[in-house]
Amino acid sequence: MRGLALIAVAFAALAWAGTGAASQLIDRNATGVKLAVNTKGEALLTYRARGGVRHVLAWGAIDARHPTSGKPQVRFRKDYAGGWGKYRTQYWRTFRNACRRYTGPKLAFLVTACAAPDGSYWAVQSWQTPLPDLGMIPWLPVQRAWELHLSHWSGPLARIEAWTDWVYSGRFHQVFGRVSYDGRPVYGFGTTRQGAPTDGYGRLIYLDTYNSRYGKGWKRENSFVAHNPTGVYCYGFFRFDPTKGYPHPDGFPPKLRGPGNGEKYRLTVSGPGVTPDVSMTIPGLHDFDRNNPADVTYERKQNGILDSIVSVDKLCRQH
Repeated sequence: MRGLALIAVAFAALAWAGTGAASQLIDRNATGVKLAVNTKGEALLTYRARGGVRHVLAWGAIDARHPTSGKPQVRFRKDYAGGWGKYRTQYWRTFRNACRRYTGPKLAFLVTACAAPDGSYWAVQSWQTPLPDLGMIPWLPVQRAWELHLSHWSGPLARIEAWTDWVYSGRFHQVFGRVSYDGRPVYGFGTTRQGAPTDGYGRLIYLDTYNSRYGKGWKRENSFVAHNPTGVYCYGFFRFDPTKGYPHPDGFPPKLRGPGNGEKYRLTVSGPGVTPDVSMTIPGLHDFDRNNPADVTYERKQNGILDSIVSVDKLCRQH
């Protein structure tokens, strides 16, 4: 029994990825955010942060490139001087806003959005990306920060698919699924030892759990990457030592935390390239009862779904 649990913990550790930032990150803890877009494909963000008014000019990117080794992912060029770096003038003062009413798809964590004259969309989203894992209460200001993300797109958004089931003969809960963009998998070509992406293609999937043993409300359970080349992911709710591979306060006890089984789960992915961040919520599971025919049927069905999407993935084959 103990050996099985250790195997389960090792399996889950393969998926753990730590904390990372989106490529379209603009700033943190911004208030009073205003978005303007002109006819030249430029966006101007005006907001307050760190006690002052900021003017950030962004341009040069739209949508996303599918994973391509040797080619960088698309990224904005940004001028935090409001155009002085690009034009050597106080460009923000004469910026002509041509934003139209936003008519695009519904977005999570939306601050503001608009339609550009060329028919493309720009959006600003804000959410607590860097929360610490395993339901720990933030102990550093950066972990409590609300990140401001900018996106620009004309095509589809990324898509998260997610399902729940039980693994290891029903002993543990699992969330599995895949991430895609424009019908193709989202994945990167490398990660750090902790699993954070090392290139512009990899994207972290942030998993939050609701009303779990960590406490009431939403808590960050973990973050991990979709796998190369399938875009598939699988995460088992096991017990983890927060002092082994996880950011933790000095002197934090090595007491196992979890499993973070919750009433429901929220999965959020930073959009590929400069596309919007996407999020979805799914209900959690009760503990498996092998004597309940409904549970046995459900587990068999979910195993079939996993088998249908796993393809060449070697990390998500546990039932």
